[in-house]
Amino acid sequence: MGELSATSQDSRLEATPSPIVDEAASGADTRRNAGRLDDSPARSRFPRSLRSLRSPRRPRIWFEILLVAASYWVYSLVRNAVPEQKTEALRNADRIWSVETHLGIAVEQAVNHAANSVTWLIVSMNYYYATLHFVVTVCVLVWLFHRHPGRYAAARLALFATTAVALLGYYLFPLAPPRLMNGAHFIDTVLVHQTWGSMASGNFKNMSNQYAAMPSMHIGWSLWCGLTVFALASAPWARVLGLLYPAATLIVIVSTANHFWLDALGGMMCLAIGYAASYAWYGSLPHRLAKRVPLPWEGPRPAALSAGLPGHN
Repeated sequence: MGELSATSQDSRLEATPSPIVDEAASGADTRRNAGRLDDSPARSRFPRSLRSLRSPRRPRIWFEILLVAASYWVYSLVRNAVPEQKTEALRNADRIWSVETHLGIAVEQAVNHAANSVTWLIVSMNYYYATLHFVVTVCVLVWLFHRHPGRYAAARLALFATTAVALLGYYLFPLAPPRLMNGAHFIDTVLVHQTWGSMASGNFKNMSNQYAAMPSMHIGWSLWCGLTVFALASAPWARVLGLLYPAATLIVIVSTANHFWLDALGGMMCLAIGYAASYAWYGSLPHRLAKRVPLPWEGPRPAALSAGLPGHN
């Protein structure tokens, strides 16, 4: 009986957890887990200061105005500073036209002549080409700034990266637009109808690089606008317009003989690279980020909201 009692007591002592030991073990586990988080590839790749820059922030209005204006000025300056390389640009245009003709997909001339036969339509397209690519892009940026501030920086980075890649394309592949080709019988609709429009026609032709048709940033920017509106707008009609806008832009750039339709493909490829750059920096596509970023004094959002409860997106 004595031995049995002693054995039972020893077993209970061994089985009873020690609060001091367990607390120390729990603390060690927590430190080890924290260490694994801090040493994870996503975190260890960047220093703490850089990780803070990669976190979405609330945009500041005056900074954004200056940034967009300065970026567009630099884009125009660099685009026009690229050597025109007229001979190579005309040769590349002839190559593209020959390939399209051989494949039976050279529809640009037929579309150009058909649209030009309807005066009110082609005049409207001239003004569309000259203005909307800039106006609509700025309007979408303003809408993002006010309604989706948490997604604004990532979307803006995708747009800027798209434009930067396009500048490289202008240098590496100079291309004449169809209206400047020799003997192809395309109609320069701005000159024929005497409309204010393209910086590459009429009195403005000496102020712009004539041979920077590939890629088409009319398509790159319009597709960025369309995808952004489609992904984030709540009204069905707005989402439909978002999809129609780049499609209408494609018709316009071909009808006015400012681009081959393959230039549009180049613009799409630039946009894909732009979104890849944004994803690499922020770790997510713009529309998947939180709609709003809390102010510094508001503290972190509750976990339930961060998980995406109604009103969060």
